[in-house]
Amino acid sequence: MKAVVLAAGYATRLYPLTLDRPKALLPVGGKPMLDHLLEQLEQVEGLDEVYVVTNSKFAEAFREWAAGRSGLPLRILDDGTVDDDSKLGAIGDLALTIREAGIDDDLLVLAGDNLFSESIASFPVFALDKGGPALGVYDVGDLDTIRRYSVIELDDDDRVTRLEEKPEQPRSTLAGIALYFYPRSALRYVREYLEDGNNPDQPGRLVQWLYPRTAVYGWRVPGRWFDVGSKETLAEADRAFTGGE
Repeated sequence: MKAVVLAAGYATRLYPLTLDRPKALLPVGGKPMLDHLLEQLEQVEGLDEVYVVTNSKFAEAFREWAAGRSGLPLRILDDGTVDDDSKLGAIGDLALTIREAGIDDDLLVLAGDNLFSESIASFPVFALDKGGPALGVYDVGDLDTIRRYSVIELDDDDRVTRLEEKPEQPRSTLAGIALYFYPRSALRYVREYLEDGNNPDQPGRLVQWLYPRTAVYGWRVPGRWFDVGSKETLAEADRAFTGGE
């Protein structure tokens, strides 16, 4: 099993913090966010390599970070973009990584700005047991907050029956988050999605396209999930990971 961490964004909403430093390397609880994710991935049984896909502006910063780590083999991939206008998008970066790295294995995909208070090691186990692609789902608790996310509905077997991006009238508070598992047999769908001319950004759109075509399952994320997209959510995560909450 391989893992891809999507970290090629420019995080303009966090300026000036991210003018010269990638968001995934901002400190949370005294260490870079990406360190927390790598600690999570080290708990995943059968995972033998991690790819971090970034952009040309921040590639060297990620290489310097990776050089100081031990444990899982790490590879930093530069997607060749230099600003927000030229970015490939999350799905475009995922396709680039699969192609450039020659990945032909089960694949765990995470966003570099998502943090988890509890282990996600059972997520691939869940997906392999179901026998299909899967994504993490998290109950955000209220209908106002859910409007910022992909709204998910599941059946009794945890199969996705509905996914709607940022709905005006949400029917659920269950959010689809940037945590995905694609078995080896499903990797072709990433290429097919892009060949159909679909939006290369927002990785939830790939699942939205996919679930009517094949069974996709939702795994309920334990504990707390942090989507670090603003100074406020960065501060909230920092408090939580330093024992302030």
